[in-house]
Amino acid sequence: MARLPYLEADQVAPEYRDMLKRNTNLHKLLVNSPEMARAFNGIGGYIRFKSKLDPRLRELAILQVGWMERSEYEFTHHVKIGKEFGVTDEDIAGLMAETEGKPSKLEPLARAVLKGAREMVRELAMSDATFAAARFRRAHGRSRPHHCLLLRRRARARDDEDRQRARLQRGTPAVPDPRSELRCA
Repeated sequence: MARLPYLEADQVAPEYRDMLKRNTNLHKLLVNSPEMARAFNGIGGYIRFKSKLDPRLRELAILQVGWMERSEYEFTHHVKIGKEFGVTDEDIAGLMAETEGKPSKLEPLARAVLKGAREMVRELAMSDATFAAARFRRAHGRSRPHHCLLLRRRARARDDEDRQRARLQRGTPAVPDPRSELRCA
């Protein structure tokens, strides 16, 4: 159960009700802190609509996180979105195979992006080799931080009920290790 209430539109100041257009528990929870919710939605909007990240690869990365964390909402929601951006049933089967360490028919770049997502979920860091293989660097050598922010955001911002259920099933602590840091450059 959530520690904060899921707020309905009539419980929120009128100027923040637009944030509840998407009727999800995540949005109902985030609106407890409306300014933070706007910032959270802002980065998500940038990644989804303005980022240079290939939308199919983005959705595969999100699906990988949802699959690993057993987040029913995240996975099913992004299967639908992913199909709008070119994700196929064969891609999803490949994701599942790659997660189990089995070969797939996915192209090398997709496999590298999925490996990066798995590393971010498991370690909160991506290896240098995976980072290079996933081509997260621009031609002039600077990193594309939004790729890693996407994975970090998805790895840590799931619906709270799904997140707690997955942690309990894995027997991991409810509070992440404070020594864990995002390492993506």
